[in-house]
Amino acid sequence: MESGDVPVLTRISDSDQTISAPGEDIRGRKVTDRSGDELGKVGDLLVDEEEHKVRFLLLEHGGFLGIGEKESYIPVDAVAEVSEDRVRIDRTREQVAGAPGYDPELVDRDTFYDDLYRHYGYRPFWGPGYAYPPFPRQPGQLW
Repeated sequence: MESGDVPVLTRISDSDQTISAPGEDIRGRKVTDRSGDELGKVGDLLVDEEEHKVRFLLLEHGGFLGIGEKESYIPVDAVAEVSEDRVRIDRTREQVAGAPGYDPELVDRDTFYDDLYRHYGYRPFWGPGYAYPPFPRQPGQLW
């Protein structure tokens, strides 16, 4: 992949890709910030179609019974801990709330991803020198 070329990302639920072991699927788990405050739940995972790696968690938050619910993208680089029922990220509620929003009709996809990585303070996964994060794996979890 050339530097600056952002690969196509697809929601895993919209693809034919699967997670090899059901215990490794973190969708539906609570997401907490670094202080332990609940932010929402993992609604989906965005996967790089080229390398087949998870690049973002799609955080669902707010609303009631799915009405008024919002989505925020969190780079997998922010994942600090994965347990049986939750995913803890190393960022604050305020950082997540202040992250750029995405509307495909208003915002260029590549610009959005670049702004999002800049907001969270991580190197973009398509750039030179990027290394996929070593996740704090729990027994039985491989991703």
